Amino acid sequence: MVDANGDPAQFTGMSLFWSQWMGQYWNANAVNWLIDDFGCTLIRAAMGVDQGGYLENPDGEKAKVRAVVDAAIARGIYVIIDWHDHHAENHVSQSIQFFNEMAQQYGSFPNVLFETYNEPLQVSWSGVVKPYHERIVPVIRAHSQNIIMLGTTTWSQDVEIAAADRVAGDNLAYVFHFYATSHKDGNRAKAQQALDMGVALFGSEWGTCDASGNGALDFDSTRVWLNWMKDNHISWANWAVSDKDESASIVRPGASSNGGWGDGELTTSGRFIRSWLRGEGGGGGGGGGSGGCCRFGADCGDCGEDGTGWCHQSASNCATCTGSFDPSGQSPGCR
Repeated sequence: MVDANGDPAQFTGMSLFWSQWMGQYWNANAVNWLIDDFGCTLIRAAMGVDQGGYLENPDGEKAKVRAVVDAAIARGIYVIIDWHDHHAENHVSQSIQFFNEMAQQYGSFPNVLFETYNEPLQVSWSGVVKPYHERIVPVIRAHSQNIIMLGTTTWSQDVEIAAADRVAGDNLAYVFHFYATSHKDGNRAKAQQALDMGVALFGSEWGTCDASGNGALDFDSTRVWLNWMKDNHISWANWAVSDKDESASIVRPGASSNGGWGDGELTTSGRFIRSWLRGEGGGGGGGGGSGGCCRFGADCGDCGEDGTGWCHQSASNCATCTGSFDPSGQSPGCR
């Protein structure tokens, strides 16, 4: 992706959770907090389609999308309108109606992007997913020349297959998703292959944990992915703005729907993502034993209640913990 001057550009931020299940965060106050406190330059509006979403409540779900898009436009950041579906080929008429309406309303704003299919499953690219995109792209193009993001097969992992059989048109990017604990060199090789074939990629959803959205966090793998995306000017949105009790969520259960989250309301993943987006490097998060420690008097302290040693992960974390950061000290061996 490039900016208006043709220079490579990267935009980074957060994906909201399925709208029908986490709609409390789909508001201007939460968006503004993600911009002002996290440093987001991109928000993804992941509008749920089935399972109680748009198909059953189109007006309610569109209202949530508009609230987020309007807030992003007011602040001048990028926003993705995402048809968050695993079976979009079964909902073509509804998708056409939705994107016609959204593109007509927002297509003249250059910071509004369209994601036509979140995560196709293990189906045929050429026989199922590509024909779906070929139905939706012209609907958007009737109103907008903005970037359209095309989901790829196997939960948006098979970008190299799509790159070899592209959808015709300009300003199209192919979507790849990853979860750092589950997806490593093999998935990155597939994405690199697609890049080498000359397509644009967009990391519209990724997590610090395993592919279920839960399980162990892997910040070492996360950093490899983040640095690779930075090196290749690939924009991304982290999953997810949610208080669900699972590893991918950035806030703990019951966190305010309007932002204003203190450190105690952020999850371990939420603290890492906030630190990364703010340019603080994400803190630590692999094993312990190096990289500095947070001293409380002469003592380097312990791993804390959650066992992660968060206070030791950066000088800013240590300040939050009211300690004194010693960059030459050894942190305790935390998970």
